[in-house]
Amino acid sequence: MPLNEQPDWVDRVLLPATGAQPCLDLGRPVDRAALLASVTARQQALGLAGMRRGGTAALRMPPSFDLITTLLAVWRGGGQALLLDHRLTDVEVASALAELRPQFLVTAGDEGGPRALPGGLPASTDHVVVQLSSGSTGRSKAIGRTAADLERELDCYARLPEFPGRGERVVLLSSMVHVLGLVGGLLNALGAGAELVLPDRMTPAGVLDAVGRRDAPTTVIGVPFHAELLAGRKAPPPLPQLRRMIVAGELVRPGVAEAFTERYGVPLGTMYGMTETGVIATDPSGREHPWLEPVHGMELSVSDGELHIRMPESPYLGRTDPTRWSQGLLHTRDAASLDPGTGRVAVHGRRDSQVSIGGLKVDLTEVEQTLSALPDVDEAVVLFTDGAIEAYVSGRDAGPERLRELLAQRLAAYKLPRRLAVLPALPRTATGKLLRSAATLREHAASRTAGHS
Repeated sequence: MPLNEQPDWVDRVLLPATGAQPCLDLGRPVDRAALLASVTARQQALGLAGMRRGGTAALRMPPSFDLITTLLAVWRGGGQALLLDHRLTDVEVASALAELRPQFLVTAGDEGGPRALPGGLPASTDHVVVQLSSGSTGRSKAIGRTAADLERELDCYARLPEFPGRGERVVLLSSMVHVLGLVGGLLNALGAGAELVLPDRMTPAGVLDAVGRRDAPTTVIGVPFHAELLAGRKAPPPLPQLRRMIVAGELVRPGVAEAFTERYGVPLGTMYGMTETGVIATDPSGREHPWLEPVHGMELSVSDGELHIRMPESPYLGRTDPTRWSQGLLHTRDAASLDPGTGRVAVHGRRDSQVSIGGLKVDLTEVEQTLSALPDVDEAVVLFTDGAIEAYVSGRDAGPERLRELLAQRLAAYKLPRRLAVLPALPRTATGKLLRSAATLREHAASRTAGHS
């Protein structure tokens, strides 16, 4: 039966002991005894709603005590959790639910209890968590992780002396529905005996206030965007408890690490990982940039400039795209180099349509296809230039403001183009393919604007 060993894993690894030592700080301290009691109560509520061993539940909740207790309750009851970013639109959520068909949907508050979904199916695999990569709702990008795989990743964190341990604190800025925030933040803190802190406000002042709330050694975990915000903070208060910040999710822009260290006197460490595998390589000390040390047991190779990872089984639910996984290799679609002398890896950036906006992954193909499907739109080209998404469309009487309104109903805010231009026709190459040159498209848009002035 799927998930047969998972509840034991929750108690053994994540909730091994109770006591008065705080394990969570979400505006108020929560000790392990209180957390276990809340998880047990949540588990009972799920059972009363009809959730059974091997059941499936989608969680659409912001970072909160409710999200943590619900996730642990689903796992402890032998269930499979589908994590949905609370910032997704109703259209995106509906698409994900239609593809993955969980039995229940749990939302923030859920005063009426978990909502049973028509046509929902129990788990057919031993994955305890399902996540959606790149904000996509397609089945080929639904990624499953088993309890054994999560425990393997936690063992990797335990081998990193720079990562927080018992008696220390983690200020988490990354989302707990994505892999870094989930495993590197929440699960590792629980398993290692550290205190997990969620800032009251995701502003530089809010983050620094969370760091200074207690004297225990503290590590901040987030994405490079967060590090840039903190590095730009003028005259931060003295924070002797701050040990370091560790970021992942995208490449760190030149000068950011130096600016952060100059401002706070501690290193900016980096990590590289994927939803499919969790953490892959790290430099938490910040001394080896851009080189990262592969974590224990991770077998890496580079072919035609692309990083591949040995993975005997596909992490994807349903039919697997062979360009993503084949013959025991995960194709990361990241450009990388391996140092034959040290075994370290340097990641140079994406080789496909996935980009990162403020640490959140966006699939440009999804944005382009959504635009193309809007009324009065014939064609669309979506690009990522100068750190922002740009979109160019052609169509019959398609107005940019109306297109923005329709697009905002279908895509999360962080996926929306910063620039959207409507042209009579999109330029093409000599062979008839849509031209994807940002300079050419901008020139066409500028000439159209000049013609209407």
